[in-house]
Amino acid sequence: MQVYPVKRTVQKTLSEQYINGIQTCFGIAPAVEDGHARIRYKALKMLDISLGPDKKSIVVDTESDTSVSDEDILDTNRCFRKYLDLVTGYTTKERVKLAKKTAEG
Repeated sequence: MQVYPVKRTVQKTLSEQYINGIQTCFGIAPAVEDGHARIRYKALKMLDISLGPDKKSIVVDTESDTSVSDEDILDTNRCFRKYLDLVTGYTTKERVKLAKKTAEG
């Protein structure tokens, strides 16, 4: 399970965007239950996304399928990074920097 902080400017629409972003980036409508949005997609047996307790972050839980092709793995990673960029408001580079800062302090 991984927690991703969300930019302040994106937090206003986060409660809708974390669900709508799945449709936008993966092209699949998620199953939503008890605040958790879930899908299966190529190299992901399970992708479960919910809001953090403070409503200023998202909590992502994944289960990988390693039996798929390299092409499917690359496509899944591309869609997942695009989703995180959209929903968190941070680029991959910014998320890495935040993660390092959090781990250090």
